[in-house]
Amino acid sequence: MTYNGRISNDNGSYKDPSHFSYITFKRLLAQANISERVRFHDLRHTHATWLLEKGVHPKVVAERLGHSSIRITLDTYSHVIKGLQQMAVSKLDEIAENW
Repeated sequence: MTYNGRISNDNGSYKDPSHFSYITFKRLLAQANISERVRFHDLRHTHATWLLEKGVHPKVVAERLGHSSIRITLDTYSHVIKGLQQMAVSKLDEIAENW
Protein backbone atom coordinates (compact mmCIF):
# COMPACT_ATOMS: atom_id res chain seq x y z
CA MET A 1 0.00 0.00 0.00
CA THR A 2 1.38 3.46 -0.85
CA TYR A 3 0.45 6.84 0.50
CA ASN A 4 2.18 10.13 -0.35
CA GLY A 5 4.92 8.20 -2.12
CA ARG A 6 5.73 6.11 0.94
CA ILE A 7 5.11 2.42 1.41
CA SER A 8 3.02 1.41 4.40
CA ASN A 9 2.16 -1.82 6.16
CA ASP A 10 -1.39 -3.15 6.19
CA ASN A 11 -1.93 -1.44 9.55
CA GLY A 12 -1.05 1.94 8.02
CA SER A 13 2.37 2.38 9.62
CA TYR A 14 5.23 3.26 7.30
CA LYS A 15 7.89 0.75 6.42
CA ASP A 16 11.45 1.77 7.17
CA PRO A 17 13.23 2.36 3.83
CA SER A 18 16.50 1.07 5.30
CA HIS A 19 14.84 -2.33 5.67
CA PHE A 20 14.55 -2.61 1.88
CA SER A 21 18.18 -1.58 1.44
CA TYR A 22 19.28 -4.13 4.02
CA ILE A 23 17.35 -6.99 2.40
CA THR A 24 18.49 -6.05 -1.10
CA PHE A 25 22.10 -5.64 0.03
CA LYS A 26 22.16 -9.02 1.79
CA ARG A 27 20.65 -10.67 -1.29
CA LEU A 28 23.33 -9.13 -3.52
CA LEU A 29 26.07 -10.29 -1.13
CA ALA A 30 24.73 -13.84 -1.28
CA GLN A 31 24.55 -13.77 -5.08
CA ALA A 32 28.15 -12.53 -5.27
CA ASN A 33 29.28 -15.14 -2.72
CA ILE A 34 30.53 -12.41 -0.37
CA SER A 35 30.43 -12.81 3.40
CA GLU A 36 27.19 -11.59 4.95
CA ARG A 37 29.33 -9.91 7.61
CA VAL A 38 30.02 -7.10 5.13
CA ARG A 39 27.92 -4.07 6.04
CA PHE A 40 26.54 -1.48 3.65
CA HIS A 41 28.57 1.12 5.56
CA ASP A 42 31.73 -0.82 4.65
CA LEU A 43 31.13 0.18 1.03
CA ARG A 44 31.16 3.83 2.06
CA HIS A 45 34.45 3.36 3.90
CA THR A 46 35.96 1.47 0.95
CA HIS A 47 34.79 4.19 -1.45
CA ALA A 48 36.54 6.89 0.58
CA THR A 49 39.67 4.82 1.11
CA TRP A 50 40.07 4.03 -2.59
CA LEU A 51 39.62 7.67 -3.57
CA LEU A 52 42.20 8.84 -1.05
CA GLU A 53 44.64 6.10 -2.07
CA LYS A 54 44.36 7.27 -5.68
CA GLY A 55 45.24 10.81 -4.68
CA VAL A 56 41.80 12.43 -4.74
CA HIS A 57 41.93 15.57 -2.59
CA PRO A 58 40.45 14.96 0.88
CA LYS A 59 38.15 17.99 0.44
CA VAL A 60 36.52 16.28 -2.55
CA VAL A 61 36.16 13.03 -0.60
CA ALA A 62 34.65 14.93 2.34
CA GLU A 63 32.07 16.50 0.03
CA ARG A 64 31.19 13.12 -1.51
CA LEU A 65 30.68 11.64 1.95
CA GLY A 66 28.61 14.58 3.12
CA HIS A 67 31.01 15.42 5.94
CA SER A 68 30.37 18.87 7.39
CA SER A 69 34.11 19.43 7.70
CA ILE A 70 37.22 18.11 6.00
CA ARG A 71 38.53 17.50 9.56
CA ILE A 72 36.06 14.60 9.94
CA THR A 73 37.44 12.98 6.80
CA LEU A 74 41.05 13.57 7.81
CA ASP A 75 40.47 12.17 11.31
CA THR A 76 38.55 9.13 10.07
CA TYR A 77 40.89 8.21 7.24
CA SER A 78 44.22 9.31 8.71
CA HIS A 79 45.57 5.77 8.28
CA VAL A 80 45.13 6.14 4.51
CA ILE A 81 46.55 9.64 4.39
CA LYS A 82 49.70 8.51 6.22
CA GLY A 83 50.24 5.99 3.43
CA LEU A 84 50.02 8.82 0.94
CA GLN A 85 53.20 10.36 2.36
CA GLN A 86 55.31 7.72 0.61
CA MET A 87 53.40 8.30 -2.61
CA ALA A 88 54.14 12.03 -2.33
CA VAL A 89 57.85 11.34 -1.85
CA SER A 90 57.85 9.05 -4.89
CA LYS A 91 56.12 11.69 -7.02
CA LEU A 92 58.61 14.32 -5.89
CA ASP A 93 61.49 11.98 -6.80
CA GLU A 94 59.92 11.47 -10.23
CA ILE A 95 59.60 15.23 -10.76
CA ALA A 96 63.22 15.80 -9.71
CA GLU A 97 64.49 13.07 -12.05
CA ASN A 98 62.65 14.55 -15.03
CA TRP A 99 63.64 18.14 -14.37
